[in-house]
Amino acid sequence: MKKQFRYILTGILGLLLYTQAMQAQNTVTFRTDAPAQTINRNIYGHFAEHLGNCIYGGFYVGDTSHLPNTNGVRKDVIAALRKMKIPNLRWPGGCFADTYHWKDGIGPKEKRPAIVNTWWGNVTENNSFGTHDFLNMCEELGAEPYLSGNVGSGTVQELADWVQYANFRGTSPMSDLRKQNGRAEPWKVRFWGIGNEAWGCGGNMRPEYYADLYRKFTTFMNSEWKNERIFRIASGASDADYNWTETLMKNIPQHLLEGIALHHYSIISWEKKGDAVDFTEQQYFLTMKSALLIDSLISKHAAIMDKYDPQKKVALVVDEWGGWYNVEGGTNPGFLFQQNTMRDAMIAGATLNIFNNHADRLRMANLAQAINVLQSVILTKGDTMILTPTYYVMEMYNVHQEATLIPIDIHSNAYTLNNEQLPAVSVSASKDKNGVTHISLVNIDAHKTQEVTLDTRSQAYKSISGKILASAKLQDYNSFKKPDYIKPVDFKGATWKNNKVSVKLPPFSVVMLELK
Repeated sequence: MKKQFRYILTGILGLLLYTQAMQAQNTVTFRTDAPAQTINRNIYGHFAEHLGNCIYGGFYVGDTSHLPNTNGVRKDVIAALRKMKIPNLRWPGGCFADTYHWKDGIGPKEKRPAIVNTWWGNVTENNSFGTHDFLNMCEELGAEPYLSGNVGSGTVQELADWVQYANFRGTSPMSDLRKQNGRAEPWKVRFWGIGNEAWGCGGNMRPEYYADLYRKFTTFMNSEWKNERIFRIASGASDADYNWTETLMKNIPQHLLEGIALHHYSIISWEKKGDAVDFTEQQYFLTMKSALLIDSLISKHAAIMDKYDPQKKVALVVDEWGGWYNVEGGTNPGFLFQQNTMRDAMIAGATLNIFNNHADRLRMANLAQAINVLQSVILTKGDTMILTPTYYVMEMYNVHQEATLIPIDIHSNAYTLNNEQLPAVSVSASKDKNGVTHISLVNIDAHKTQEVTLDTRSQAYKSISGKILASAKLQDYNSFKKPDYIKPVDFKGATWKNNKVSVKLPPFSVVMLELK
C-alpha cells in the first residue's frame, strides 16, 4: 500500500512539474501558410485637436515667437515627429471638428473671427491656426493630412468647398480663394473624415440617420488624390456598438465609402479613470484589460464588414485610441493633460502589435493625441520639450511601416491578479523590403520575467540585435527635470540557435528585435 501511494505521489508531483513547465513556456511560431499582407504605415498615425495645449503651445507658437519655428510651428517638434516617422495627422478634431467652420481659419490672421471652444474648457479660439497652417505643417512633417469635416453643425456646401479649396488645381471659386490667400498649388489631401462621433458629440444621431447624411455629404465631395478617389472615412462606432457598423455597411454604397472609424480608449471606467502616475497594480491591470479588448473589438467589427465586403476594400480606421486618466492636479480639467508612464508604453506596444496582426482590415489608426493631451508622444513646457515612453515605442515600431506582416501563432503565459488573467506576452513580426525581420514583443506582467521561444520555421539568420524600453517601476516617467529617464537601450536578452530565438523579457518591457 505504501509503495502504491509512493507511485501515486510521484505521478502527481510529475504532473505538477510538467504543468509548471508548460506554464513557464511562451511560444511564438511563424506561419508560412497565410497570404502576404502589408502593414500599412498609416496604422501609426496621430491626432491633433484644438484641445488644451495640443495646437497652441504644443505644435504652434506663432511666427513671432522666440522659439525656433517654421511658420509658427516649433522646429523641435517637427524634428522629433519626423524622426518618429509620423505617417499622418488628424485635425481639427475630435468633438471640436463638428463646431469648426474652416473659412474662419483662412485669410489674414488679424481678420479671422474668434469663437468659443465649448467642448474643451470654454476658451476663446482665435483661429490663428487654420487650414494653411495645418496643411503646410504636414508638408514639413512629411505626413499626410487627415481632415475631419463638420457634419454636426456644418453644411454639405461647406465641406464640398473645403475639398475644392484643398485639392482643385484648375480655376474655381475655391481654388481662386486659395491662391488669393497665398497658396498656388493644391495640397491634394487624401484622407477626409465625414464628421466625428456622430453617435455622441457629433450630433447624437441614430446610425440610420447618420448613414443617410453620410451619403448626402459624400455625393458632393468631388475630388481625386493622385488619380485615385479621395479616402472618405465614416464616423464609426464607439467600442462594441456593432449595430452602428452593421447599419453603415448595409446602408452606404461602397463607391461612397473607403473607411469606417472605430474609437476605443484604454480606461478603467468613465467614472473612475484613476491617476496618470499614482496608480495601483489593480488599476494597471484593469487598464491593460481594457487596452487588450481592442483585439476582439477589431475582430467582431471586421466580421460584420466581411459580410458586406468580403474583398476587404473598405478599411477599418481606429482613429482614436490610447489611455485616458484624470488630468494632472492644478491643470484645466478641460485640457486633458496627463503624464505618460511605463503603463502607457505597455498600452502602446500591445495595441500596435494587435493592429499589425489585423493588417488585412485595419489600415489606419490615430493615437490620441500627439502633444500635451491624453496619451501624448510629446509634452511641452515653455522652451522645453520632452519625449514620452509612448514616443519611444512608436519610434521603435516604425520599422513595421509598409513591411510584410509575418503571421504568427502565439501561446502566452497568464499575468494573474486577484483571480483574473490576461495574456502576459504580445508579439508581432514583419519583414521589410531589404529582407530584414523585425519582431516586437511586450511583457505586461508587473513582476515576472517571461521567457519566450520563437520558432522561425527554417528561416536562417546570421545576426540578431535589439532595443528594449524598460524601467524600475510601472509609474516611472520622463519629467521636465529628468527628460531622459526612460529611453530605449541595447537589448542583450535574445539568442539564436537551431532556427529558434530565445528571449528573456523583463517585467513591463517592450523589445524590438532585428534579425538579418
